[in-house]
Amino acid sequence: MTRSLSLLAAVVAAALAPAAGLAQGQDLTVLAPVPQDYKAKSTSWGEPDFRGGWPIDHLNGRTPLQRDPKYGNRAYLTDEEFAQRDQEVQALAQRYQNEDKQGTMGIGHWAEVANANRRTSWITSPANGRLPEYTPEGKRLSSEMRSTWRRGQPFDWVTDFDTWDRCITRGLPASMFPFMYNNGMRIFQSPGIVALQMEMVHETRIIPTDGRPGIPSRIGNWMGESRGHWENGNTLVVETTNFRPGPSITNIGTTGSPPENDTPVSEQAHMLERFTMVGPEAIIYEFTWTDPAIFAQPWSARLEWQRDDDFGIFEYACHEGDVQVRNFITASRAERAQNAAGGGGQ
Repeated sequence: MTRSLSLLAAVVAAALAPAAGLAQGQDLTVLAPVPQDYKAKSTSWGEPDFRGGWPIDHLNGRTPLQRDPKYGNRAYLTDEEFAQRDQEVQALAQRYQNEDKQGTMGIGHWAEVANANRRTSWITSPANGRLPEYTPEGKRLSSEMRSTWRRGQPFDWVTDFDTWDRCITRGLPASMFPFMYNNGMRIFQSPGIVALQMEMVHETRIIPTDGRPGIPSRIGNWMGESRGHWENGNTLVVETTNFRPGPSITNIGTTGSPPENDTPVSEQAHMLERFTMVGPEAIIYEFTWTDPAIFAQPWSARLEWQRDDDFGIFEYACHEGDVQVRNFITASRAERAQNAAGGGGQ
């Protein structure tokens, strides 16, 4: 279930500050800068070649989206804090073997866990590593969102489920964060096109890099509409607009995210991404999310990818007509009928 970080080159490892010890006297509040001296090899048509497998399962090691306030503005854990996280991760990784010994199958056979790392949060800005405050409109829209993760919520129709419940989309930027399973990602390229295949919800982002204009603003897509261009021979820059409101932009699958899949997106949302290849086996992925209708200020995150061309992407056997939607509704109605009749409920 876990995957080694040993594939990263030494110079990249130093830049990414992985599980190894920090440099003596290193400022724990500052992320190492993104190296810019590596030049990716070129495709036959002259664009930087990013093709291959870039799964993010190695990032599923208890690093939260939002930073615990106790860490303040620190980007990295201390040695002692990292040792504690490593113990937690090792305990989680042991669940599979524990269940086998007990002759049971539970979360250990379902969830994956990777090696711990020193990052205190994926969010890098604001400096406290936390999502900005909502605007009044953001608070209103958040309160109206529905999901199977909202405690005590009744279910009467498909509108009481979010897009991930219904196997439509995990949305952006949520889809770019690791989850407990289905972390496969693969990049394909052809002249003027980059395609990013994601294992979760069997979605593929199509990113034109040929300079074509955007689509009309009145057309909205669950994953937005992306346009990309290349910089410095090592960076793919992508701008995404035309978001269709509905998905929660962060969700329960991302450790440290809001607990009830209730982070809304508006039609004003804008996502700026930078995929920088810093070695033949490593990409540093960064983005800034701006949505003035929802958040008081933009926020940014950074994750370190590593190549694994042998990672197998399996079918994501989930679809909008999943019977669990019906089961939630019938169970919720039955429970409320029982309560109304004075029969209590579980």
